[in-house]
Amino acid sequence: MSVEFNDFFLASAGVAGALIGLLFVAVSISHDRLSAESELEVSRVRAAAALTAFTNALAVSLFALVPGFGVGWTAVVVAVLGLLFVVASLLRLARVRRSTPGGIRDGAFVVGLGVALVIQFLAGFKAIEHPHTLGPVRTISVLVIVCFLIGIARSWELIGGPEIGLFQELGLLARSRTGEPGDEQSDP
Repeated sequence: MSVEFNDFFLASAGVAGALIGLLFVAVSISHDRLSAESELEVSRVRAAAALTAFTNALAVSLFALVPGFGVGWTAVVVAVLGLLFVVASLLRLARVRRSTPGGIRDGAFVVGLGVALVIQFLAGFKAIEHPHTLGPVRTISVLVIVCFLIGIARSWELIGGPEIGLFQELGLLARSRTGEPGDEQSDP
């Protein structure tokens, strides 16, 4: 691996460690709400998805810093472990789908994490085959950032952060103009 990536992996290892710590604090503080029967399964998947994304970023970053180790094998192994989590999470969401609202959104996030892990798996093999090529390491670096973003989004949902999305707001705006129910959040 090129020396030019050392600073990136050093910084991302620190970020991952901090985010994992904050995730544990968030789960601890929100424990009562997260333990509610209606949210238990989805909360577990959200917490595990965030932890998987952050742990992936941490492991890749730390092993990339080990002199002479290379990032390829770590990317492959961590991607396989992450993909096992993705399969288990999708099975869990399918099992509780009927009793849990928002399952499609949660499934989409898990599938998105799975796509990132598949790309990481492939880039890891390219980094193993061509250890002096920067392209695969650059791809893995971008995927570390993607894992941070996925983990942050899952953590936000886990703690019950407000959802403000373009499609949601356009739907509320349309309902408020037609007088349909569901426009409680719009101004008169």
